[in-house]
Amino acid sequence: MQFRVSQSSILWRQVVGLSAILAAVMFSWMAYSLYQPKILQELGFVKLAAWLGIIQGFLGAVLEPFVGSVSDQIQRRFGSRLPVITTGVTLAGLIFVAVAILLQWQIPIVIRPFVPVLMTLWVMSMIVFRGPVVALLRQAAPLAALPQANMLLTVVFGLVGALSPIMTAFLNSIGGSITFILGAISLTIGATVLYTSTPKDVLFTTIETSKSLISLKTISIIFAIGLGVGIEINLLLRTFPKIIQQLSGMPADWIVSGILVVSALVVVPVATLTTKLGARLTMKLGMLIIVICLGLLLFRLGSILAIGLILVAGFGFGLIFESQIPLILGMVPSDRAGLGTGLYFGGLGFAGAFVSILIQPANTITPLNELTWGAVSFFIVILCLENNKISNLSEKS
Repeated sequence: MQFRVSQSSILWRQVVGLSAILAAVMFSWMAYSLYQPKILQELGFVKLAAWLGIIQGFLGAVLEPFVGSVSDQIQRRFGSRLPVITTGVTLAGLIFVAVAILLQWQIPIVIRPFVPVLMTLWVMSMIVFRGPVVALLRQAAPLAALPQANMLLTVVFGLVGALSPIMTAFLNSIGGSITFILGAISLTIGATVLYTSTPKDVLFTTIETSKSLISLKTISIIFAIGLGVGIEINLLLRTFPKIIQQLSGMPADWIVSGILVVSALVVVPVATLTTKLGARLTMKLGMLIIVICLGLLLFRLGSILAIGLILVAGFGFGLIFESQIPLILGMVPSDRAGLGTGLYFGGLGFAGAFVSILIQPANTITPLNELTWGAVSFFIVILCLENNKISNLSEKS
């Protein structure tokens, strides 16, 4: 009965729009991740190709919360996050088109140093609208219904991400110019679907003159949760498959696809579990499952056990992905949703850069190191969640 009530209070058309922009963002990141190293290496920036992503990750850790806070201010002043989202999508699309045009000719030596800058600007433009878009989920559903509303986003993320090996081969075959044009088109289509599917009274809400307060402690906790979750997820999707590949012989790309497919397939029971247990407990359970999976890498696995481990890891990832947005949006007032998502994504970005540095020397990591860092990230999140729980109880009393 509770599940039905929650379902009826969700603006599903808007959730579909959010899913469309998420799919466009994922496609764009695939295109960027595939061609960024190639372009930089061809232009002579071999060392920079390895470090640019790390620099951008640390940049995102600062920019994400700032942009999220700005989107909250614009929401209060104009009653909409539309200006921020439109700006980010437009800039990202234009930069994609500019890069596509540049790739048609031999890039002059004088212009070449500006290419890494252009790529960094693209990342920044994606950051500009990613957090504000996710913050719209808070307007599409009440807190109690967020796990159900988030189901479609989880499915889209899992299925689109699982197609990465196929999409990468396709994008490789059509070349960089066409790929970046398709990226610009996908962002435009995704934004259009979002705007047309979202009711005007949601895109343009009542203008508010005051803002809710949020403590520095809560700000720190949200960022630290993003950091902890980000470290574990990066280990799961970047180094875990390589270790499984060494143990079982299965291709690493397809291992990642298997994890993401499982996370999409289990979305209904996971959402139901999140509704019953709460996002906080579901997050802890997902993190614990992944730590156990990382620990099992210490043992020699055959193909059958490796497949079982992938299935369990996919379930754990599904628990985390399904609970993360309801958890973060539930920790901040509705008018500070942009800041909340920005802090969390900032923590994720910092974690991605950190793990990149961790695996940089030999582009690998041992199972013991994997387990150690996975355990550290798990305890970071546990401490943050328990600390926040105590703070909430103190405020209520």
